[in-house]
Amino acid sequence: MAAVQTTQGAAAFGRKLAAYTERFLTRRNAVRRVKKEKQRAKHPLLDWLEAFLWAAGWVLIVNQYLIQAYQIPSGSMIDTLLIGDRIIVNKMIFGPELLPGFGKLPGLARPERNEVVIFENPSYLSRGLAFDIAQRVIFMLTLSLVDIDRDENGEPKPHFLIKRAVGFPGDTVINRRGDLLIRPAGTKDAVPEADFNRTQGYRHTVRRLMNPAAYPALEAAGAISAYMDLGVQPPGELIQRARGWTDRLDWPDTLTQEHAWLASLHAAEPANARYRARLAQFRQGWYVPDGRLLPLGDNRDNSRDGRYFGAVRLSKVLGKGAVKFWPLRRIGAIR
Repeated sequence: MAAVQTTQGAAAFGRKLAAYTERFLTRRNAVRRVKKEKQRAKHPLLDWLEAFLWAAGWVLIVNQYLIQAYQIPSGSMIDTLLIGDRIIVNKMIFGPELLPGFGKLPGLARPERNEVVIFENPSYLSRGLAFDIAQRVIFMLTLSLVDIDRDENGEPKPHFLIKRAVGFPGDTVINRRGDLLIRPAGTKDAVPEADFNRTQGYRHTVRRLMNPAAYPALEAAGAISAYMDLGVQPPGELIQRARGWTDRLDWPDTLTQEHAWLASLHAAEPANARYRARLAQFRQGWYVPDGRLLPLGDNRDNSRDGRYFGAVRLSKVLGKGAVKFWPLRRIGAIR
């Protein structure tokens, strides 16, 4: 008797399941028919616009939180990156911004020494929050092809910079005629950058454009500028030393020239606190505080980098250079 009741119950359940499945399929087919009818009635332009907005939304999400394409506008990273190279930046690794210009999500890692990183330019002057957001959205939607943030000459403003992470918290970086000395955190002696890189196994090339033989003339030119600022006739010896060389320098080491200028001004006005503080930085180097890194270009004599604007906050580091994808002959990992 129990077996008969079980069989009858199973049959009833089967009938109910079949009825439910039939109703579900009927309703689903009806919904699909309605969608198809709406699709037929929709204007083709509206249909195209919806598809574009859907695709644009995904592009924005990918570019904001995962990866983004950039084009290299200058020669500050030659030979690692050339003008016109198109690269992919990993934005997830260090934590992407919650919204363009707002907040920062947790990252998978922190920047490491010698990595090529992209960050907000500390010298950039914003044109307002609404413009900044619009600029970033358009830049991302067009895969870096369109940048509406341009200067009076029509050139894109450097809102973002890409450099190599050289100095880290506790380090002191000293500039001597364009060559660097690095005193890592916890050590007493500063070592030449080339020696430091060799011991650490870093193989990137630091490019120099300045003619080493022209440094005496360049330093003389800096001192002459100081004399002129003070309203004093420069000594003839300085004029003679600078003559000829400075006119032939396409890529002068402006930091060394500024150092010579400051040294002369400080010698004339030792009580001037501004001269004294800036000159001390040239002589003692750039110290990197906690929560920051010092970014430098590989092409040292053609790079406006941390030697000019100082160490940048880690919260402003937006990603890591991953790969070059254009031109085809340049495809490869960024190292």
